[in-house]
Amino acid sequence: MKYRFGYLLCALFLASINLRPAISSISPLLETIRNELGMSGSTASLLTSIPVLCMGVFSPFAVKLSTRWGLERVLTYSLVVIGLGTVIRLFADSSALLLITAFLSGLGIAICGPLLSGFIKKYFASRAASIVGMYSMALVLGAALSAGLSVPFQTMMHGSWRGSLAVWALFALIALPIWWQLARREKAVKSNGAMIHTKDSRLPLQNKRAWLLTAFFGLMAVMFYSMTAWLAPAIVSMGYDKGFAGGMLTLFTVIQIPVSFFLPMLIARFPKRMYWLLGCAALELIGMILFMVHASPWFIVIMLGLGAGGLFPMALMLPIEETDSAEAASAWSAMNQSGGYIVGSLGPLFVGWAHDAWGGFELAFGGLAILIVIMLVLQLKIGNKKDKAPVKTAGQIKVEAS
Repeated sequence: MKYRFGYLLCALFLASINLRPAISSISPLLETIRNELGMSGSTASLLTSIPVLCMGVFSPFAVKLSTRWGLERVLTYSLVVIGLGTVIRLFADSSALLLITAFLSGLGIAICGPLLSGFIKKYFASRAASIVGMYSMALVLGAALSAGLSVPFQTMMHGSWRGSLAVWALFALIALPIWWQLARREKAVKSNGAMIHTKDSRLPLQNKRAWLLTAFFGLMAVMFYSMTAWLAPAIVSMGYDKGFAGGMLTLFTVIQIPVSFFLPMLIARFPKRMYWLLGCAALELIGMILFMVHASPWFIVIMLGLGAGGLFPMALMLPIEETDSAEAASAWSAMNQSGGYIVGSLGPLFVGWAHDAWGGFELAFGGLAILIVIMLVLQLKIGNKKDKAPVKTAGQIKVEAS
């Protein structure tokens, strides 16, 4: 079956941009939500931690669902769940209902995330690096837009934080017509008996290299979520005001957009990926050291943003490069993201605990620096992409150039 390249690319972009707004839109409005619903700090923190934990716990089920119902159909259903969880926030008059929306959104994101790697492997195997760049850029763009526009949308809606949170369901609404068409076509293919599933769809729990990639993903996630949660408070602790610290957090996110888009293309042109991995991790290490010596926040944030923006798309690329089929890519991605996000959710807790224990962020960031050194060791073991003979999978999909 033939699909136009532009159509598939549009579908991938629209799915990817849905993966962060349900999480990122909460932070700018958190104090307003807490005050109106009377939520404690620990309860309010669940609005962001629940989706991340869902991404860890439910990712393995994505492969089984895809094997049973088909890749495109499950991706379509996951977008429905994300949109539903987001739009219900318009009616969230209690903390319990708001937490339910966090669970629904996290469930949809958990299923969608690893399957998009399989989607890239299925349709874009010959140009995976550049496509992963667009995937990761769309994901970061969704996070940046939702974090930056949630407060302006609240103002436009006469102070309604519910409306501001629910408006991001528009992304899912826009994506669904395109994905619904893909799901219908896949259903027709399945009914004709053309879909073949193999042992590639099983999680590679016995594969040491898969565990190595999972450990790397986990350390990458620890760094990212620790910075997302604590970078602004850490800059405030240096003596800067909250407005400046919020601007630095926005800069941290915005820097990642061009980096996550262009770096995979550079890797495709200069394919010694180990050097790119080491370089991006080194930038994060420099950022940590700069914070501990109280350097300018501008330098700190630029180093951290460049490092995080490069590591994330490479973490997404690794399962695609290490496997030979869409099913295997989805399975490896599910395992990486399951373990990785569970570990990543512990990062903010560690920084908060270290801050409370020692009364500052220096030792907490020092602990993160040690984790980066461990990440560097793992990257040396991951090494460069191994040359493989091209493997044709059953039911290979043809993509028609637009």
